[in-house]
Amino acid sequence: MNVRLQNIVNIPLAVDLDGTLISTDLLWESVFQLLRVNPLYFFLLPIWLLSGKARLKSEIARRVTIDASHLPYREDFVSYLRAERVRGRELVLVTAAAEPFAKAVAAHLGLFSAVYHTDDKTNLASEKKAALLSKLYGPQGFDYAGNDRADIAVFEAARDAVVVAPDAAADRYQKAHSSTRFDSKPTTIKTYIKMLRVHQWLKNFLVFASPVLAHTVFQLETFVDTTLALVAFSMSASAIYIINDILDLPLDRQHPTKRNRPFASGAISIPYGLLISVLLLVATASICTLLPLQFAATIVLYLVVTTAYSLALKRMLLIDVICLAGLYSLRILGGKAATDLPLSFWLIAFGLFFFLSLALVKRYVELRYATVDEGDRIAGRGYRPEDIDIVAQSGVASAFAAAMVLSLYIQSPDIRALYHQPWVIWPLVPMVLYINVRIWILAHRKEMDDDPVVFIATDWRSQLFIAAGAVLFIIASVI
Repeated sequence: MNVRLQNIVNIPLAVDLDGTLISTDLLWESVFQLLRVNPLYFFLLPIWLLSGKARLKSEIARRVTIDASHLPYREDFVSYLRAERVRGRELVLVTAAAEPFAKAVAAHLGLFSAVYHTDDKTNLASEKKAALLSKLYGPQGFDYAGNDRADIAVFEAARDAVVVAPDAAADRYQKAHSSTRFDSKPTTIKTYIKMLRVHQWLKNFLVFASPVLAHTVFQLETFVDTTLALVAFSMSASAIYIINDILDLPLDRQHPTKRNRPFASGAISIPYGLLISVLLLVATASICTLLPLQFAATIVLYLVVTTAYSLALKRMLLIDVICLAGLYSLRILGGKAATDLPLSFWLIAFGLFFFLSLALVKRYVELRYATVDEGDRIAGRGYRPEDIDIVAQSGVASAFAAAMVLSLYIQSPDIRALYHQPWVIWPLVPMVLYINVRIWILAHRKEMDDDPVVFIATDWRSQLFIAAGAVLFIIASVI
């Protein structure tokens, strides 16, 4: 070993945790995990913060645990640390995170000879971290790996810096000092699209149901108002999806595909996601000022219910699927409210049964892929593996109930005001049954994605039947 290499090995390397060793911030994550346990903790957070960030972190850590094995580690940097340890270099974890979190990460990786962390009185960040390391190893007696503005003071106290996924301030420091650097993967447009769940916007086209069935959709004012309603629902839905994904981080990281979501993987930071969520809600509120007051009330109800669903209702047996069916129906009501059309009992009744069936498909698919034992609930839900048969029976029954409502509507006096020959629409009944029951068969075969609404919108057979149904409506209108 040459002299220069020997000198490097003899210099301990202090490693930051949040943003450096992992591509997330445990304070932000733990705040949302605390709120997930009990939303009322929201009122205690500012009280704790008034006593300093050290107390805030300690109080949260007493109530929240993390699974260090599923955190989004920066694998290239971890590999570098492993190589340094093999060479005999001392590695220490020095972090502003609370003690339980820091020790859990250190125990999982098995790389560090010591762990220094925030305690009840001292938030171990920036100058305080630099002072501690200088006291332990002497000025310039250590190297330091960090990532952001708060680490600049530690970089300046260290012999050398290792800059990992730097923010703007750390980037300027690295370029000025030619320090060792590890970059994160660039965030692509696809990542932002995944964050917004753009594919889920297909559900919001349900706002067109009322004006289409009332034969007013091609009136300019109606079309513009309905389009604004579509945009408002899409923006508000994306805002809530962001919050939901942040709340679900621990569960998503244990899922084979959801662990690749932007927040679970650490590709997008929680503060950035919250900013986007707020901007989306502001844009939604702006659109609501252009539409009737009842539409704004529908959006507020939608936001309240989706938030309640994210915080608690999604974990309640049957309440969750009823809530999902209700949210689909709210989109239909939103289209009615935006265009000031009369409420159709038949449309709401059909929608509730049809979408209840699809919501039950989602739970059925989760149960089909569940790996828990009988008697245990699947993660984040109120269902157990032995519930799968009754879930399937309820879902198929709801599909037939939707078809029954449609058949009764076709025979009702209400339809004669819109169609001269309503018998032409009768083939819609078996078409609806085909679409819905086929989804159940595919789910039973494990050949269907867990989002049946998106499946219908992208499946060519379903699209063909939907197009055929539209043609029947047109024929019944003109003959």
